[in-house]
Amino acid sequence: MTGQSVARSDGELPALHLLWQDEHLLAVYKPAGWLVHRSPLDPHEPRIVLQRLRDQLGGAWLWPLHRLDKGTCGLLLLARHAEAARRLGEAFAAQQVHKRYLAFVRGWAPRHCEVDHALRPDDAPPEAAAQPARTDLHALAWLQRDEVSDARFAATRAALVLAEPHSGRRHQIRRHLKHIAHPIVGDATHGKGALNRWWAERLGLQRLWLHAWTLALHHPMTGAALQLDSGLRLDPGGPVAAAPPQGADWLRLNAAGHWQAPGPWPVGLPLAHDRPICG
Repeated sequence: MTGQSVARSDGELPALHLLWQDEHLLAVYKPAGWLVHRSPLDPHEPRIVLQRLRDQLGGAWLWPLHRLDKGTCGLLLLARHAEAARRLGEAFAAQQVHKRYLAFVRGWAPRHCEVDHALRPDDAPPEAAAQPARTDLHALAWLQRDEVSDARFAATRAALVLAEPHSGRRHQIRRHLKHIAHPIVGDATHGKGALNRWWAERLGLQRLWLHAWTLALHHPMTGAALQLDSGLRLDPGGPVAAAPPQGADWLRLNAAGHWQAPGPWPVGLPLAHDRPICG
C-alpha cells in the first residue's frame, strides 16, 4: 500500500508527508530541523517526528528503525509493531540495508572515491579505539559560481555528491566528507563557518545540506525486495528536477551556479524521467 501526505494538520505543525506504508512499515519524509524523537540534548524543540505521526495516525505507536540527525532531511523508515522493528533492527545492524544520501559539498568532489577511515565515537574518551567505517562517494554534478567566497580562489566551486555508507557510525558521512576536504555545506560541526554563512546568504537558507534519499532492503515480514525513496528526482543539468512538498529547499540548488555533469551517473538512480519507486 502506498500513501501521500495526510491532509489534516493539528495545531501549528504541518502534517508529515507519508511516502509509503503497509500494515508493518511506514516511510515518511522527515523535514530538516525536526527531531526523530525527544532528546534531552534539545528539550525545547517542538518538532518531533514520532509525536506528529502519532497525532496524524490516531495515536498509533511507531518504532524508528534508523537515525537521522536533526539537520538531515529525507526518507525515514519506521515499524508499526515490535516484531517488524526487531527483524529490521537486526538487518540494519548486519548492514543488510543499502542506504544512499545526497550532500551539497564544498569544492569539486572526486568523480568517485572510497573513504575507508576509522572513526572514534564523538563522545568516546581519547583512548577509545576507532571503529572501522567505509563510505563510497560519487560526484553527480559539479557547480561553479564566478564569485569569490575565499580570497585564495577566483571562483567558488561545490558539488552534489551521492554517499553510500557501508557502516553505521555516528555522523559518518559528515566526518568522511570532512576527511577528504569536501565538508557538507551548512555543517556547523564539521564544516567551514565562513563558507556556510556565504552559501546561506546566496541560497536564502541556513541548513545542513544532507538528504536521506533511498533505502533498499527486504521486507521483514514477507521477504519481498523493497526499493524506497524520498521522492527527490535528479536531472544532470539541474541537478534537482523535482522534490516532495517538504523537500522543496533542494530546488534552490538549481539556481546556485553553473552546473555540469562530471561523468556518467551511477546505475539505478531515481532520475527525473523515472516513476517513483514506491509512493
